[in-house]
Amino acid sequence: MRVGVHLVAWDLPGGPAAIGPALADVGRAAEEAGVANLSLMDHYLQLEMIGGAHQPMLEGYTALGFLAAHTSTVDLQLLCTGVTYRHPGLLAKIVSTLDVLSGGRAVLGIGAAWYEREHLALGVPYPPLAERFERLEETLQIVRQMWSDDDGPFEGRHYRLAETINEPRPIRRPPIMIGGGGEKKTLLFVARYADACNLFASPGADALAQVDAKLDVLRWHCVEEGRDFDDVQKTILWTAPLAAGEDAADRFAEEMAAYAALGVSEVHVMPRDGDPVGYVANLGEHVIPRIAEL
Repeated sequence: MRVGVHLVAWDLPGGPAAIGPALADVGRAAEEAGVANLSLMDHYLQLEMIGGAHQPMLEGYTALGFLAAHTSTVDLQLLCTGVTYRHPGLLAKIVSTLDVLSGGRAVLGIGAAWYEREHLALGVPYPPLAERFERLEETLQIVRQMWSDDDGPFEGRHYRLAETINEPRPIRRPPIMIGGGGEKKTLLFVARYADACNLFASPGADALAQVDAKLDVLRWHCVEEGRDFDDVQKTILWTAPLAAGEDAADRFAEEMAAYAALGVSEVHVMPRDGDPVGYVANLGEHVIPRIAEL
């Protein structure tokens, strides 16, 4: 099982001037620790449960471009891009640029968006849920077309592109990860368009059973879509804190063994305090060697 680090908090000692150096240090520490994937949230405002709108929040793709210059091996993505935040043609171009500049390490994590306040705050349209899913499907179609040899038009209900020209092309066609566990649409789109799913997970048998149930739904959608279920990478975002030290690592490895038995091959964990470098160093010392055996 691979380990990813999902960076969510930027209220660091030293204020805004400390964010850039800290992010560079996290990138270097992640590669030294054997982290496979570095991700950031895609939000305009910090979430209420993390500190609220007046806490720092970085623009995601700008920050990933910075990380691309300070890393050489980890995959880079947002977890997850809100479909409403950028026009899909521009999104395909942004992710292509990240892939080229990082040497083929970009991943497109994407979802239907949900945080109404930040849309209203910055004047970004926030359509109803059904329309957001319609836009999500068209966006998935557009990015796949722009990463193919087809540079012709795209005609959808919400988006119309006269030409899907995209140069330079990505070095590696960016894998598409869809976040969320919605059974009617989200997991259907995973089966139809994506390379990976990302589900919420936490300690305990109930959470494990919920992930198992979601994967059963995904398996059914794969059958309906004529897709090999095993071709879809199963990933989880671990929502619980992960303490430092060997004992905590042992408990976490036991939890991950149960998820690995379901077919989960990648877990993303979140540093919550003001020392993300120390958090990553603990992963390299105690967690990643145990998880890699699963």
